[in-house]
Amino acid sequence: MAAVVSDLRPPIGFADFDRVDIRVGTIVEAEPFPEARRPAYKLKVDFGPAIGIKRSSAQITRHYTTDELIGRQVAAVVNFPPKQIGPVKSEVLVLGFPDEAGEVVLVAVTHPVPNGGKLF
Repeated sequence: MAAVVSDLRPPIGFADFDRVDIRVGTIVEAEPFPEARRPAYKLKVDFGPAIGIKRSSAQITRHYTTDELIGRQVAAVVNFPPKQIGPVKSEVLVLGFPDEAGEVVLVAVTHPVPNGGKLF
């Protein structure tokens, strides 16, 4: 097992944490993103009627195929400003953790929950 590098940030207050809007959504579309510098997929994630469907680019090709991503619930930050990544405007940041090789493993929702639910 690889050593965990400690890069702990300074303590924050709950108000700081509460400003980060992390929601759950369901991936409704996933396709290859060949124009990306590093292997990635283009995703469309449904966050329910209040937020809608948002786009993201995610470097998750090592552990996931496009077919197995469809219907999967993911956690994402929905209140960052959009970021242009090549021809794709990424509107949300899908969350994951690095495995021992530094490849992204998605944060998992273990039971179905309504799209748009806020992390607390």
